[in-house]
Amino acid sequence: MTTLQRQEVNPIGHLTAEDIESIGRELDAMRDEVLAVRGERDAAYIRKVIKVQRSLEMSSRAVLLFSIFPPAWIVGTAGLSVAKILENMEVGHNILHGQYDFMRDPKIHSTKWEWDHVTPAAQWKHSHNELHHKYTNVIGKDNDLGYGIMRVDENQKWHPFFLAQPLWNFINALFFEYGIAAYDLELGRNLKSKKKRSNPEFVANVKAVGRKIRRQVLKDYIIHPALSGPSFLHTIAANFTANIVRNVWSHSVIMCGHFPNGVSTFERSSIKGETRGEWYLRQMLGSANISGSKLMHIMTGNLSHQIEHHLFPDLPASRYAEVAVKVRALFEKYDLPYVTGPLPVQVASAWAKVIRLSFPNRKPARAVDPARPPRPQVAAEPVSVSV
Repeated sequence: MTTLQRQEVNPIGHLTAEDIESIGRELDAMRDEVLAVRGERDAAYIRKVIKVQRSLEMSSRAVLLFSIFPPAWIVGTAGLSVAKILENMEVGHNILHGQYDFMRDPKIHSTKWEWDHVTPAAQWKHSHNELHHKYTNVIGKDNDLGYGIMRVDENQKWHPFFLAQPLWNFINALFFEYGIAAYDLELGRNLKSKKKRSNPEFVANVKAVGRKIRRQVLKDYIIHPALSGPSFLHTIAANFTANIVRNVWSHSVIMCGHFPNGVSTFERSSIKGETRGEWYLRQMLGSANISGSKLMHIMTGNLSHQIEHHLFPDLPASRYAEVAVKVRALFEKYDLPYVTGPLPVQVASAWAKVIRLSFPNRKPARAVDPARPPRPQVAAEPVSVSV
């Protein structure tokens, strides 16, 4: 069933069922075109990025051995921050999506890769690849919407707890990797009852996160500082700063993908009986891009092309820029809103929504009249949109 947004002007009200399935066929064709040429160019690219990332990390850690000297601290911390961003965004995220599994390289494969992050790769793949990408922006199904601690839509019931959501979001940004680990564990749901807390799978996952945290702490806050000798405390501070920089950057990029104004959210009932074309349409309406330079795209892991990523999550991310030209033309062909903007604008838009929704609605959210007959091409069940 096609989604119906609670807006005065329905952005898909002009589409017929055939239009929607035609969109699906055209996007399938775009995907097939990339698959037909995917190969050595993509393999060479990811190997080069991995080499650059590792070289930058090792050289930055070497410089930080002398971090007691301010210039070394500044240079080493900046380099390590960039290296951590590259590892999480352009390398880890994309490899764990299976974008390079076609290479059949066991060292660069979604089933073998472990990243520089406190959440184990296996748990992240479940919550992100299997849940978030399947239920994109479906309230109550996609936990990436607000990470279970924020109100993200006017039609969500307001509670005084949400007054603090700008603070929660700020704290989440600073320690984002730990927030993701808690989110992947679904702590809010699993800590509610003794039965869930003692569930063997949950207990095993908690232990896996504990082991990963110990590994990260050992690397960044014990071994590396210990090698620094008299620079011990300075190196701890440098590693802590680099982790905060990486966390804030990745949080900002991800916020820009699904929170800015113009991005739609959907009710659970909207995905019942969803066709391939309708799934594509939900990804198109539920995602937003960031405009910028090639370097900026690399530093975001090409999640600046969030629309294209959600349409084709298993295609090499370095292909998104060329695919985006065709995708945007498709939006224009069917008169659909292609949400994009510079990073500062998108970040400001996302934060403005977080702050606005922390308060009660200024006026009641417009309800759908149950007596009003639905259009033939849309679902009888309404879907909400945040604008």
